Amino acid sequence: MKVAILAGGVGTRLAEETEARPKPMVEVGGKPILWHIMKYYAHFGFNDFTIALGYMGEYIKRYMIDYSPLSSDLTVQMKTGAVTVHDGEKEDFTVKLVDTGQGTATGGRIKRLASSLGDEPFMLTWGDGVSTVDLHKLLEFHRSHGRLATVTAVRPPARFGKLELDGDKVVEFSEKPQLGEGWINGAFFVLEPGVFDYIDGDDTQWEKEPLEGLARDNQLMAYRHHDFWQCMDTLRDRKLLESLWQKGQAPWKVWR
Repeated sequence: MKVAILAGGVGTRLAEETEARPKPMVEVGGKPILWHIMKYYAHFGFNDFTIALGYMGEYIKRYMIDYSPLSSDLTVQMKTGAVTVHDGEKEDFTVKLVDTGQGTATGGRIKRLASSLGDEPFMLTWGDGVSTVDLHKLLEFHRSHGRLATVTAVRPPARFGKLELDGDKVVEFSEKPQLGEGWINGAFFVLEPGVFDYIDGDDTQWEKEPLEGLARDNQLMAYRHHDFWQCMDTLRDRKLLESLWQKGQAPWKVWR
């Protein structure tokens, strides 16, 4: 099953990092967040990626092209320019990089991937968030209900520590817990090709008319994920993910 990743946004709320590179290339633990996402999918056996490019898409292209040789030992035949890549960090990924336009909205980017994704179900996520969602169970859930779309529903992370009080006494303190109420779009989708019919064109926001229409037509189901989920919208988010990685406490690091 192919995995589509939207990696074309400007990332204005992370402007400190995205002036020089696209948001999916902002690093956590010395690797782009996009790499973390791809490693996570590949752990579950999903390693055929189609990436929607936009803002600074050439940066992502260059990274993918250079990844294997720059992570490995090389032998270079100076006379011919032939390069042999030896042992090193090699990922078993197949990556198709598709230019989907600089100003194209999220729905438009998805529609532009239609010819690359074909007539089979596919997974979809954004290039800026990590999670511990069980992708096999997510796919099993999608196949069980027969609708066009499954969205992973997650609890929104709290911005501040939670206090449990008994009068003026603090009886429990939880630093940035997952909220106990409410669900939000966690952006780990499984979709049937029929969803393309809900997208008009480049200006269509996936989160607006398409998802609203799918819900209205009883074609959108939610897979509830109760565990870790974190997007990287702000510098604060990036610092949180970096801290978890450096402490060896990154929940999404399931690979060896």
